[in-house]
Amino acid sequence: MDLTSNPNTHWMSIFVEELVANGLKAVCIAPGSRSTPLTLAFAAQQGVKIYRHLDERSAGFFALGLAQATRRPVALVCTSGTAAANFHPAIIEAYYAHVPLLILTADRPDELRGSGANQTIDQIKMYGDHVRWSVEAPTPQKDAPDVVLRHLRTLAARAYAAADGQVKGPVHLNFPFRKPLEPGGSSVTNKASSQASAPNRDTQPFTQIIRGRMAASSDQIGLVAATIRANPRGLIICGPECPAGNFPAAVRALAERSGYPILADALSNVRHGGASDYALGGYHSWLSAAGNSIGRPDAILRFGAVPTSNALAAFLEKATSTPNDIKVIHIREDGEWSDDLHLTTEMIQADPALFCTALADELEHGDWRPDATWLERWLAVERTGWTRMDAAVKETPFFDGSATRQVLSALPDGYALFAGNSMAVRHVDTFDRPDARQITLYGNRGASGIDGNVSTALGLAASARHHHVVAILGDITFYHDMNGLLAAKLLGIRNITFVVLNNDGGSIFYRLPIVKHDPPFTDLFLMPHGLQFEHAAAMYGLTYRAANDEATLVDALGEALNGSAGPMVIEVKTNSAADYQHMRDVAATIAAGF
Repeated sequence: MDLTSNPNTHWMSIFVEELVANGLKAVCIAPGSRSTPLTLAFAAQQGVKIYRHLDERSAGFFALGLAQATRRPVALVCTSGTAAANFHPAIIEAYYAHVPLLILTADRPDELRGSGANQTIDQIKMYGDHVRWSVEAPTPQKDAPDVVLRHLRTLAARAYAAADGQVKGPVHLNFPFRKPLEPGGSSVTNKASSQASAPNRDTQPFTQIIRGRMAASSDQIGLVAATIRANPRGLIICGPECPAGNFPAAVRALAERSGYPILADALSNVRHGGASDYALGGYHSWLSAAGNSIGRPDAILRFGAVPTSNALAAFLEKATSTPNDIKVIHIREDGEWSDDLHLTTEMIQADPALFCTALADELEHGDWRPDATWLERWLAVERTGWTRMDAAVKETPFFDGSATRQVLSALPDGYALFAGNSMAVRHVDTFDRPDARQITLYGNRGASGIDGNVSTALGLAASARHHHVVAILGDITFYHDMNGLLAAKLLGIRNITFVVLNNDGGSIFYRLPIVKHDPPFTDLFLMPHGLQFEHAAAMYGLTYRAANDEATLVDALGEALNGSAGPMVIEVKTNSAADYQHMRDVAATIAAGF
């Protein structure tokens, strides 16, 4: 197939080639006619893997999961019209969670816009402020000046760099195409065109934009070190979106040198691996009861996004009740504001791992020593909290929280867990105990929607970064994206297990004051549906197991995690009202010990 025989396919082959030269490895493509030039260009391009999807909304979230796991941009391709609109929920999540995506939408040319032409909507900047950059590409034409074709290459390089920049996120490029959309006829390549505009020039990018790491200045490091020396009773708080790589080891070294315990959100990925001996994960269960006896921190170092725990938020607000009474220093390289309590007194824009390493080194100088009693006080309360948690759960009937605890404890090294939104991620944050296992936790906490969670988990699994991915989801979350299950069958994804906590409705609303008003609580908030998911699993070719107690859940997890069953749905049936009461009972038992 000669892609140079049509301006549309010729231009897109140049554009796609440059994307791949800049580092693009994966693209998710939904079928459509107007996007034919983009689809053919990717199909002909070596070095990029294509993931096929029938539904654009699921494709968007699949790409989101793939980008989370690989930590590099993933492209999305769709046709014109509402197909492009179906990418929007995933784009919103990617924007707020700082996940790099390249959104490539096909469009009608100028003369068909606003004319009543079929499948034509206004796609220019259609995603508004939810993208880092939005571009209307030129309409391909025959015998274009060479500078225009060079522009395609630089546009590809700039788009890739913008998605993967200091502030990561989605980038939108809208491509208008005139018919014919398929190759045919003689080559349209300008014989006088330079190597820059010719397709298949080589594997090196025409333009490459290189981003370095941002290190804090020695003055900044010195000021923070002075703050720690003057305030030996402090905390390190790690929320979601903490960097991977060497950050956990670096923040552990800082905790050791400063004597500051690490309060680590489950999605920070600091609870497991090398930092686990300094990481506290049970604080949501005991902080309200034990916070006063532990003592008030004098300084706080924050990394990542806003933590999940509302108990931690309440503790921080109380501890900092006098404005600027204590230092709250937030270190974040992209400079994005992540403080819904507005307690930050200083923000330092620097690479968190480099910052921790430099600060730990600075604290080595001189004869200053951390307050060991402060650190041990927190670690002792953490140990007591987990002991009481174990005893409380053992005495409580099986419920969605104990099921979550069982799933977390079953994960071996090299496995990953995706925590669905609503109650699932809160249970994960409550029951995930720090230890030395090398496991990774994910979640969609940018906009915290329940849409697309199935597809995100499948994208994580497709990355092949983890031996197996377990997604723990509520029933409504699973229902909301059931059509995403097709990707497991269509793409041959076998390393995925969905644990569905089915308590027949939106149990999170039991935690809110509206529960006291029924009606309309049951009909308009809880919304029981009476569904069970065995037939959904069968329709998409997934193995199904029901687990209604701890023993059957252990058996089902054993079967799922050894990989022999392929993709699996484990449905855990509980009662939402009982789940809520059991969680309250467990929390009360833990709090009573402090």
